Amino acid sequence: MRGVVLHAPGDVRVEERDQPVIVEPTDAVIRLSATCVCGSDLWPYRGIERVKKPVPMGHEYVGIVEQVGSEVRTIRPGQFVVGSFFAADTPCEICRSGYQTSCVQRQPGAATGGQAEYTRVPLADGTLVATPDLPDDDLIPSLLAASDVLGTGWFGAVAAEVGPGKTVAVVGDGAVGLLGVLAARQLGAARIIAMSRHESRQKLALEFGATDIVTERGDEGVAQVKELTGGLGAHSVIEAVGTQESMMQAIGSTRPGGHVGFVGVSHGVEVPGGKLFYSHVHLHGGPAPVRRFLPELIELIYAGTINPGKVFDLTLPLDQAAEGYRAMDERRAIKALLRP
Repeated sequence: MRGVVLHAPGDVRVEERDQPVIVEPTDAVIRLSATCVCGSDLWPYRGIERVKKPVPMGHEYVGIVEQVGSEVRTIRPGQFVVGSFFAADTPCEICRSGYQTSCVQRQPGAATGGQAEYTRVPLADGTLVATPDLPDDDLIPSLLAASDVLGTGWFGAVAAEVGPGKTVAVVGDGAVGLLGVLAARQLGAARIIAMSRHESRQKLALEFGATDIVTERGDEGVAQVKELTGGLGAHSVIEAVGTQESMMQAIGSTRPGGHVGFVGVSHGVEVPGGKLFYSHVHLHGGPAPVRRFLPELIELIYAGTINPGKVFDLTLPLDQAAEGYRAMDERRAIKALLRP
């Protein structure tokens, strides 16, 4: 089968790879209907994360179950499924508390090599959620978004204690940040401040529910949020980038007693203890437990209540994956969808 492999920074190739097979009795093999390039894929693509050897890429996926292991009970061949990017068993105590990405049996990269025609998913019963039926083609982008970026933006909003009547600021205008805006709207926020410098992303943020746009960054961005909130700062801030600057911008934009939900994959982030101590700001985040939210998100998508698939502004055949990476790296695209 064909699959995307990163050989070195900037060197993405589509190659013939071994067809996945059932290895453990809890596995499933999925024929992918769609996959995509994630913002976190750009860290190794840019050389920020070291690439020591060729690495199969991709962890966002939807498709049809081809085969299941002998111990899989809730997923069956022929079903269309959406999967989390972490494999989890769900019966453990941590999973039951809603943190499947810290499952005692967790396996990061549930569909490692998911930018491909097929993928193997471990712990299928706890990792995959079947849709009510085989979805129409126009629903597939939104269901694909649910496998990571929608669930991650949603967790960012939940971790930031977004709720009715609150003011929310979103740091980051990638797919996760934009879907954090959508989540904040669905969770009842009264005011949503999207921090973005890019016109196309600003338009989508407004469509998803943003009420204000702040183009400044750093201290200037913090000052703008404070000005919009009577000098207090936002009740809830979603940090969707993962850099030192974005984290400090998020903390600075939050009022005393407020909450920061951080879901950007952290790279070189160090929060000064004194700054945090005197801020009276709550910090909560980490790898999003997407599996917790999947049933609700699938229901909202099927009902037509939300359309998160709009973050995909570039669709390419799998063979052109390298262009998808380039377009996202150069910020010509928010998110690239790949069709096997």
